[in-house]
Amino acid sequence: MDSRTFYQRVYRIVSEIPAGSVMTYGQIAFYAGKPRAARFVGRAMRLAPPGLPCHRVVGKNGALAPAEAFGGPGAQRALLEREGIAFLPGGRVDMKKHWLQG
Repeated sequence: MDSRTFYQRVYRIVSEIPAGSVMTYGQIAFYAGKPRAARFVGRAMRLAPPGLPCHRVVGKNGALAPAEAFGGPGAQRALLEREGIAFLPGGRVDMKKHWLQG
């Protein structure tokens, strides 16, 4: 599978994450057909078309994206909070409440 096909699969999966839920980079890589390609999902998020809810993609432990994404973790957190996402002390998403298990 070439990177273009992989990115298209990633974008389709991300577009289906409902507001109030999150998925992990690794989980998306698995469903896109490359279970060991979580870093490539991160790259796909950086190159994503406008309007894709990339802010709903988090690290496996609920960690927010690095500072260069979404205008920084504060911006991602604000977008998620508007959708009703709860955070644990330390700033991670409460995965028990919001993780969308495919």
